[in-house]
Amino acid sequence: MSLQARMYSLGEIAERFGLELKGDASRQIRGVSTLASAGPDQLGFLANPRYRSQLATTAAGAVIVGPQDAGEIDGRKTPALVADEPYVAFARVASLFESRSAPAAGIHSSAVVAESAHVSAAASIGPLCVVEEGAVIEDGAVIGPQCCIGPECRVGAQSRLSARVVLVDRVRLGRRVIVHAGAVIGADGFGLAFDRDHWIKVPQLGGVSIGDDCEIGANTTIDRGALEDTVLEEDVRLDNQIQIAHNVRIGAHTAIAGCAAIAGSSKIGRYCLIGGGAGIIGHLTIADRVTITAMSLVTHSIREPGEYSSGTPIQESRLWRRNAARFKHLDQLARHVADKNKGHPHE
Repeated sequence: MSLQARMYSLGEIAERFGLELKGDASRQIRGVSTLASAGPDQLGFLANPRYRSQLATTAAGAVIVGPQDAGEIDGRKTPALVADEPYVAFARVASLFESRSAPAAGIHSSAVVAESAHVSAAASIGPLCVVEEGAVIEDGAVIGPQCCIGPECRVGAQSRLSARVVLVDRVRLGRRVIVHAGAVIGADGFGLAFDRDHWIKVPQLGGVSIGDDCEIGANTTIDRGALEDTVLEEDVRLDNQIQIAHNVRIGAHTAIAGCAAIAGSSKIGRYCLIGGGAGIIGHLTIADRVTITAMSLVTHSIREPGEYSSGTPIQESRLWRRNAARFKHLDQLARHVADKNKGHPHE
């Protein structure tokens, strides 16, 4: 993490973020780190109880803890900032030390911009970018090197695209959207019709609509809709290498971890959490506030909030092979149990 040269006192940090301070308010902090690696001018944090033992040995100049751990801290030795949600507090404090370059507004001499495109004078277009016909780049947007902004695409105000991002066709990004390197948004969906002995491509006539404050991870792909748009509502967070198929709709504030795949026309609710490597087949509906654990395969709609899992947890290979060999007998065993229960309905 790049750090700003400026240092902050614990008193300043506590006041800015509304945190309770135990210890020396004048102690200066120049950055953040983990409990294990923080130095005397850095701020550590405890969000996961499995690391609680590190409170006694950390060299951090101060720590962020929850109320339940505040009693473990001797504020005279290691000052503490007490927060109801330590990880949220850490994220906010860490933003003080994030150093991000602000490229100058304007269009790089190597960029190619169509005459019918509209680029705000307050936007920045990087080297070797292409902005095609009818595209709109709003105030304060930053388009990184080698990006391609396709026809009729719109990049909202203060949005930021890293290098080699491609907006293919009819993509609309809201305000303050972050798109990381290599993402492709608005490519054709996988629409095919089989005509006797060959495939016919179904034209993909929709677009992609992405709400304010979304974040799209590196090398993630979001296909445009066949007839209507693929939609991400506001504050959706996608990790790296995720596949979102055509006409998917993802509700606001949902977060999806890396390598997940969502097939066409599925609808994901608001405030959902989808673990890495999970798969959701097409045309399903997932309710609000559903958690799907990593590597799960969702084959039917989920109508109620809660946590859902599928698959076989990891185990010793010798035991896994033994159980795998028994899988083919499950149907026979189930039938045997059912037959026995017919004669003993009360057992």
